[in-house]
Amino acid sequence: MYLTWLDSNSWLLEIGQQRILIDPWLVGSLTFANVDWLFKGSLTQERPIPDNIDLIVLSQGLEDHAHPPTLKQLDRNIPVVASPNGAKVVRELGYTAVTTLAHGETDNLNQQVEITAVPGSPIGPTLIENGYVFQELATGLKLYYEPHGYHSPQLKQFAPIDVVITPITDLSLPVVGAIIRGQQKALEVAEWLQPQVMLPTASPGDVMYEGLLVKFLKAVGSGDEMRSQLAKQQLSTQIIEPRPGDRLELPLQKRH
Repeated sequence: MYLTWLDSNSWLLEIGQQRILIDPWLVGSLTFANVDWLFKGSLTQERPIPDNIDLIVLSQGLEDHAHPPTLKQLDRNIPVVASPNGAKVVRELGYTAVTTLAHGETDNLNQQVEITAVPGSPIGPTLIENGYVFQELATGLKLYYEPHGYHSPQLKQFAPIDVVITPITDLSLPVVGAIIRGQQKALEVAEWLQPQVMLPTASPGDVMYEGLLVKFLKAVGSGDEMRSQLAKQQLSTQIIEPRPGDRLELPLQKRH
């Protein structure tokens, strides 16, 4: 299994001889509803569009997960697995092979990888977006991805999971509270899933953020703090903090 962090929430997962692009933001800036005075993210270095993508996976329909400028650069014939909101975005952009997964539903990629949607981040009062469990069918190795730190107890049925990609720091706003839940939620999901490796997502990497909202965002936590918490709980999970663009071969052992 290989992983490349492409910054922010964007990952290239190589598993079961398949290349899966997750929540890609590779070109252009990031705004929400084009209100750049409130919040704007800029890549200090645009990432080349990866070759030979077998599947695009979208956890949410918001711009930081279903990024229209990036999706316009990708081949519209690449299959997509998405939450209902994410599926709406790519269908409007003209993608031709879109599979919508509700929570608990599974898709099979070329008889190599099984992808199951699980409850993820709440967006507003009624909508819950997707997290995903990927399983390499030949080896049984499993990876879990959820970009905001909202972990459903339903995950326990998949334990153990070998790799977890989730925030390990908290990002909060005054009054609103945590918008990204790291620290305690990452520790909790590690206790549930007993992963061999945990990698942080939603980190700033090489991205520059500006706008009114940025002045009020508060980040708490670090990789070292999470390592300390894992050690206190006698968990052997390894925290790996990649640099944007680095392709990592994960040090995984087959479980008996």
